[in-house]
Amino acid sequence: MNKVILVIAIISCLFFPSCKQQQPPPPSGVPVNLITVKAQTVVYYDRYISTTVALSQVNLLPQVQGYITGIFFKEGAHVNKGEKLYEIDRSIYENNYKTAEANLKVAEGNLKQAQEDADRYEKLNKNKAVAKQIYDHAMITLENAKSEYQSAAESLKTAKTNLDFSIIRAPFNGTIGYSQVKLGDLATVGQTILNTISSDDPMGVDFLIDENKLSYFENIQNDRNHPVDSLFTLLLSEYNIYPYTGKISVIDRSVDPQTGTMRIRLVFPNPKQLLRAGMTPVVRVHNQDSTPQLLIPNEAVVEEMGEYFVYVAKDSVIVNSGEAGSRSTTAKKGHAMFAFENKVKLGAIIAPNVIIKSGIKEGDKIVIEGLQSLHNGSRITP
Repeated sequence: MNKVILVIAIISCLFFPSCKQQQPPPPSGVPVNLITVKAQTVVYYDRYISTTVALSQVNLLPQVQGYITGIFFKEGAHVNKGEKLYEIDRSIYENNYKTAEANLKVAEGNLKQAQEDADRYEKLNKNKAVAKQIYDHAMITLENAKSEYQSAAESLKTAKTNLDFSIIRAPFNGTIGYSQVKLGDLATVGQTILNTISSDDPMGVDFLIDENKLSYFENIQNDRNHPVDSLFTLLLSEYNIYPYTGKISVIDRSVDPQTGTMRIRLVFPNPKQLLRAGMTPVVRVHNQDSTPQLLIPNEAVVEEMGEYFVYVAKDSVIVNSGEAGSRSTTAKKGHAMFAFENKVKLGAIIAPNVIIKSGIKEGDKIVIEGLQSLHNGSRITP
């Protein structure tokens, strides 16, 4: 009986396709979204991290010694050239000035008397009415009186200078910092730093460029007919653009051999003191290149260990052999799509897109969604 059942089962498998060996369905691939890369003309900015610097900055040092008797400014405020900032005890310098002034008057009187005597003896000597020795002494006295007067005049100048130096004034328009001394502190000549003052309008902005971009910035600097002011703007924060434009002031004399970079200084008006020395805004340089650029969405770029990649989709022909157990040996051809990693070089970011400088070409199809499930050579389904 068992043999009969076995024979029936074998015969049934020969006539019913359900007993044939089943082929696994071909893999469907990772579902993704693709776009075709196109070149287009774009307006964008090259961005550089920068540092604001004062065009002039000095430490205020006393030129006469004494105790601080007056402080006349608000720390961190804007001060004008010649404005009174500090006062050093003036009493001794005022006394020295008065003494020098009195000595000059005495020297002036002595000189006047010596001149009158010399003039009188000059006439008598011509008429041989005076002894030669008396005449010579009169001439010597006159020369001494002139020297004493000159010395007294110089002493008065020195006393006046010291008296003036007892008042410390702003050397130029700028912003003054925290005072390093207080009332009653002793200020020593050339040693005690009273304060630091830096110019604030205009303000310098320094940034670094690669040496291969030097010619571009030199052309901007040398082209007097070019509207250079429109090329340079400052980004103080993500959405805060500085209201004034800048221009090139200085291109450094040499390239740093260790980094291959050069320093460029821009100058920006700063009438409202919005810029302070030491800030780190972003310099935006309006790119004048009209060549079409490859612009793709930011989400299409994958970063790996500091390098950037995009997945490029490529069509491939696949060959499926005949079904197992079938007498047919004819292969079946079909098309499938695979994603391959291409290393790219990024250009300027133009949110939400980025310019690609190299690594892909116009007409390539790249993956913009579904990247998380991909690896190099993954089969995909658009």
